[in-house]
Amino acid sequence: MAEEKKKGFTFPTAYTILFILIIIVVIATWIVPAGQYDRNEEGEPIPGSYHSVEANPQRIIADGLLAPINGMYGLEGEDGSVSVYNAGELYGAIDVALFVLVIGGFLAITMATGAIDAGIGKITTALKGKEKWMIAILMTVFAVGGTTYGMAEETLAFYGLIVAVMIAAGYDAVVGVATVMLGAGIGTLASTVNPFATGVASAFAGISVADGLVSRLIILVVGLIIGIIFVSRYAEKVRKDPSKSLVYDKKEENEQHFLKSGGAEAMPEFTGRRKLVLGLFALAFLVMIFGVIPWNDLGIPFPQLDWWFGEFAAIFLGFAILIGFVGKIGGEAKISETFIAGARDMLGVALIIGVARGVSVIMNNGLIVDTVLSWAETALSDVGGVVFVNFTHLLYLPLGFLIPSSSGLATVTMPIMSPLADFAGVDRSLVVTAFQSASGLLNLVNPTFAVVMGGLALGRVGYHKWLRFTWPLMLILFILYAVVLSIGVF
Repeated sequence: MAEEKKKGFTFPTAYTILFILIIIVVIATWIVPAGQYDRNEEGEPIPGSYHSVEANPQRIIADGLLAPINGMYGLEGEDGSVSVYNAGELYGAIDVALFVLVIGGFLAITMATGAIDAGIGKITTALKGKEKWMIAILMTVFAVGGTTYGMAEETLAFYGLIVAVMIAAGYDAVVGVATVMLGAGIGTLASTVNPFATGVASAFAGISVADGLVSRLIILVVGLIIGIIFVSRYAEKVRKDPSKSLVYDKKEENEQHFLKSGGAEAMPEFTGRRKLVLGLFALAFLVMIFGVIPWNDLGIPFPQLDWWFGEFAAIFLGFAILIGFVGKIGGEAKISETFIAGARDMLGVALIIGVARGVSVIMNNGLIVDTVLSWAETALSDVGGVVFVNFTHLLYLPLGFLIPSSSGLATVTMPIMSPLADFAGVDRSLVVTAFQSASGLLNLVNPTFAVVMGGLALGRVGYHKWLRFTWPLMLILFILYAVVLSIGVF
């Protein structure tokens, strides 16, 4: 007998939400008055210079379907309208999307060497019997992955191992899940050079990835320390009194499930070759950071390279090839196959960036972007920078739920939010930090985020119990980045 299909509401995908937004914005071009600001030499809107212009309403079929395509290329319409306009430059999303595909190939080749798995397995084995230290060290390792490349789906391979080790040490499944999910999650919340969050947002805000790096490092270090203390205190409480565990009702069941299998034996051996691969992996990000830092502006006598996404893609393409040969994953055919498979996994992210950019295309061609900015300028004229940045990160919490893709969310919102920062006298990098902090905080518990639900399922921790465990930490992290953003205004 065929299974009866479950009926009920299913939350739409990010693609569906973005296409709905395109339709809504097309309709808005027929209703919202058209207008423009005068702009300075840098292409930034001049406060108080808004004026009405002739309307250019868009069409749902013709313009709506072309919007994601124009968003990729940054094309100019037949009537001379600008498809994508930001910081005085015409550009599309193709450079960012291509970079995302290259990063996918780079990560796939690195993972294929087994270096990351072997490194974490080595740490787990070396600290057996010293699990209290393991919580701190592993959370730091996962946080580094989160802050550099947005480590998320990659963590799913480690839940069985880490939860088994923590249960064997006298802790519970919550400790194991928290070590992985909160470690990587806090790293992503405080993304320093994460190409899928910081990189995309910075690109569409018209600033360098290095802008705001200090604030993000503060959030990363302080947030990680808070997270480690939070998880360690709970772990010690459970070790002393197992009945304090949030999953005490599943204690025997979890012990039988995890301890009969999980172990570091399943991890690859941490050889010298894999150590070298990890070194090259880290070096790729360091080279990227060096290339974007404005050394001359800082008064440091280093060569200023002013690299952007074309150069970023070239860096990671080169390191992907190098790691493939050094890691001996196979011949050139295997390296190519692995790279293409990794790029294929990122195709969805690249397409989301294009579709999301289509929203900006419609708003720009419909000449309503500056109208929205004018309304916001009026509303924000009497508020200070502190109020603005706190309003911004509060706004991103519900937006992050609607559009769980950080790349898509950044692409849709940065063309509006970054000029608003100019009106409020706030550095654009603070808007980027507010976006990724709020988005990262939400994704610690977001039920529409597959990594959360997948990790909880692998760790056998109920979603309601995870909420009960994490809400105090989320409140503390919320206050932390709100304070850092507020101080950053000055």
